[in-house]
Amino acid sequence: MADEDQADLDRIFKRFDANGDGKISSSELGEALKALGSVSPEEVQRMMAEIDTDGDEFISYQEYMDFCNANRGLMRDVAKIF
Repeated sequence: MADEDQADLDRIFKRFDANGDGKISSSELGEALKALGSVSPEEVQRMMAEIDTDGDEFISYQEYMDFCNANRGLMRDVAKIF
């Protein structure tokens, strides 16, 4: 991954991790997704279930990076918005 791409992904993670604790909660995910348009609580929970692979109800940086690597096109689009 190019340094610029990694910088974009780090910036997006920090934007989603509003309280800076190094993980993304469902409420932080929901708030950040509002910037992309209307999102329902069910959609947020569906995304959490997909990305939070260890089931601890938080998206860790590693889980986030795994999702980003599997969805590079989507993340490029998100980087344009954030």
